[in-house]
Amino acid sequence: MPRVSKAFFLCAVVYGLCGMGLGMYMGASENHTLMPVHAHVNLLGWVSLAIMGGFYALVGERAPKTLAWANFALSNLGVLLIGPMLGVLLTTGNKAVIPFMAVGELTTVIGMLIFGLAVVKTRPQAPNLVAV
Repeated sequence: MPRVSKAFFLCAVVYGLCGMGLGMYMGASENHTLMPVHAHVNLLGWVSLAIMGGFYALVGERAPKTLAWANFALSNLGVLLIGPMLGVLLTTGNKAVIPFMAVGELTTVIGMLIFGLAVVKTRPQAPNLVAV
């Protein structure tokens, strides 16, 4: 498995555990104010990063490494900005965090665009010529 895939999967596991922990907290406290944070961390962190890691694992060395690592860095930065800033906004109403959230959102979108570019630029697999 390529190192970038392992990095994506490890971060996805961390985000998945954070999302589960937040879900457990909300259930136990019966306070669901942070439900949007829970959804963002699970979908952007756990699901999206796991899917991206799976893609890079499937295509292996055929994927463009620079794009893969840029995708990893930007996608993680986006999740790390969006989740906590959204939590602060929802719990305190402090609108000063909105510019940081906007940076996180833009970073996440750019990360997804880079992922799309990496998918397009991944070299096709050589035909499997098997004698019958």
